[in-house]
Amino acid sequence: MKKTYGGDGPSGPPDGGYGWVVVTSAFFIMGLTTAVLKNFGIFFLDIQSHFGVQTSTMSWVTSTTIAMFHLTAPVASALTLHLSQRAVVMVGGFLAASGMILVSLELGLFWLYITMGLLQGAGISLSWIPANSMVSHYFGRRRPLAVAVSSCGECVFSVLFAPFFQWLVDAYGWQGALLIVGGLQLNLCVCGALLRPLDTPPLSENKGDGHMTFQCSLLMKPELVLYILFAVFAAAGFFIPPLFLVPFTNRAGLEDYWPASILSILALADLMGRLVCGWVATLRLLRNLQLLTLVVTLVGVVLLLLPLSHNYWSIAAFAALYGFLFGCVVAIHVTALVDIVKLERFDSGLGLWMLFRSIGGFMGPPAAGWLVDQSHDYSAAFYLSGLCLIASAVFVVLVDLLLQRRRAAEREDGDE
Repeated sequence: MKKTYGGDGPSGPPDGGYGWVVVTSAFFIMGLTTAVLKNFGIFFLDIQSHFGVQTSTMSWVTSTTIAMFHLTAPVASALTLHLSQRAVVMVGGFLAASGMILVSLELGLFWLYITMGLLQGAGISLSWIPANSMVSHYFGRRRPLAVAVSSCGECVFSVLFAPFFQWLVDAYGWQGALLIVGGLQLNLCVCGALLRPLDTPPLSENKGDGHMTFQCSLLMKPELVLYILFAVFAAAGFFIPPLFLVPFTNRAGLEDYWPASILSILALADLMGRLVCGWVATLRLLRNLQLLTLVVTLVGVVLLLLPLSHNYWSIAAFAALYGFLFGCVVAIHVTALVDIVKLERFDSGLGLWMLFRSIGGFMGPPAAGWLVDQSHDYSAAFYLSGLCLIASAVFVVLVDLLLQRRRAAEREDGDE
């Protein structure tokens, strides 16, 4: 079945109804994909110790997962357009679960890159992309709020997974823990079955001689190119803190469940940030890109200051600030893409945007790991992350300026 858009007639999306079932399904999909990836830091030191490798070497495993998550995005978008979100998510769930289960077999460091890196990354992408696509197509005026609510699954599950994963490691070792996590990810197939495609008139992006060609043609839009540059720098910064927060907290002298609780605090603050920013975006007090510039700059400043903390409560306070602002970014950065490419091109635009974002996601953690190895200080990772995010905000400002000029020119043409 080919994916379509619409619901209450050709005039627009349903903006409710079965859409809330889709939001609920997407909520669980976010939790079983990105929340698992964000909490991989809990296994980091155990796996690193088991294989006896440096921090930078171990960081490449996470980078491979992140890279596959992004590189597979155009494939996920193309499959979504040709088939349906339901089918693609179910395939993604099988791949993600298979990768995690194979990791638990302890096949060796090389196979860790294949299973946790390639299979898990591809599975996350094939689940995450269609879920976001479906939510965006089911909602119009309430889209920022719907996207924010569905993305909260990542936060809620991160809160639950942080102590749960630590308990699994203590009880069953990292191999047994990852086997159980793989079993949980099989529920992605159930979530995918709930994504009911919509019936609508055909869209321009379903016509033509190839979706990949259409995606490349979007690069003619300077606004999208600048937004891609934002994504590259932002991804380089965003994937560093969850990976290094637990080791940083351990180095501060905290052990047992205290480091894992930092991730739970971060996730709770992330949840609040998504809901608050999604609500604010719905009120239209600021343009999406203006709001995005503000929160991205602030999160960069917080990460630059985080290494100043040397006890549990100060680390927890900075982690909470980072989590809240990160949640604000997540609530609107995909919605802002609709402002740039329009809804009818959103699926292709999202795939292309994610593809290039992989550059930052792939290079960020290893670069941070190399700095940590050279300086013997986890603070270096947070300095790099903060600088990348502040630099990314510059590109959002430029995108907003271009869009405002284009809209002003369109209004002048309409008045003539």
